[in-house]
Amino acid sequence: MPILRIKHVTTYRYAQPVKFADHRLMCRPRDSHDLRLLDTGISISPPATLRWVHDVFSNSVLIASFADEASELVFTSTVLAEHYPSAPDVDLVEEYAKTLPFSYDATEMPDLARSVERHYHDPENRVDAWVRKLRAELGSDDTLDVLVGITQAIKAQFAYAARDEEGTQTPIQTLDLGSGSCRDFALFMMEAVRSLGLAARFVSGYLYDESLIGADGGVVGGGATHAWVQVYLPGAGWVPFDPTNAIIGGSNLLRVAVARDPSQAAPLSGSYIGPPDAYLGMTVQVDVSVEPAAAPATEQRTGEN
Repeated sequence: MPILRIKHVTTYRYAQPVKFADHRLMCRPRDSHDLRLLDTGISISPPATLRWVHDVFSNSVLIASFADEASELVFTSTVLAEHYPSAPDVDLVEEYAKTLPFSYDATEMPDLARSVERHYHDPENRVDAWVRKLRAELGSDDTLDVLVGITQAIKAQFAYAARDEEGTQTPIQTLDLGSGSCRDFALFMMEAVRSLGLAARFVSGYLYDESLIGADGGVVGGGATHAWVQVYLPGAGWVPFDPTNAIIGGSNLLRVAVARDPSQAAPLSGSYIGPPDAYLGMTVQVDVSVEPAAAPATEQRTGEN
């Protein structure tokens, strides 16, 4: 199994020393059966008082409080994790959910309801029309076929445009522009999926290119902050879909935060106290590399007398 080392550096620069309000950082991947954290670290300059909390979605959130002024604010997060990538168990989808439309079980619907609701104003039903046109072209009501078709269509029809500034385009803006960042595509797919009555949630984390694991130097191409979608399919659970890369499943994806809306899963948020024109900009650098896998321990047998 690949052991991944992630270094994530975010730097804010200002024209003069400013004061900082509390900053919220989501940098700790979510431990699960497919991801085991081996080590984590955080460094912040200027120094900050730190505390950890769990948000409403059980994401780990670091809150940093500052006493000193500075003209540069730097967050450096490091993670060492063992990843157990596997294909999604789409064969386990319940029979009643294999064809659209279907209704979720009454015992699950109270917990899924807000993830099924549309969140963004679409008075002309343009997202619905986009989905209807795609379904007509696919000629299928198979749930997985439609979800794969949506994922692939976003990749094919929209141009990718990296964007460091905060915020996410609305689905209508993405349609009008014909382009967006990974978080814009994730939000567009969420609303498209919700138009079909399916539960969807936003995921932020890291992307890596598993095809380069074991390459000389151990550097994994494509390391970046990233965003994608999970769709709840009865029997299979929350299945990942990455419309930016047309990836189905989580083999290349490391979850950090899940949320109902992108605004709830910002990797880093905060503010400063000072002149409005003091802010000069920010840079984000994410490096993902592969550590040599540890040799399996030799089994030692013991017995009772």
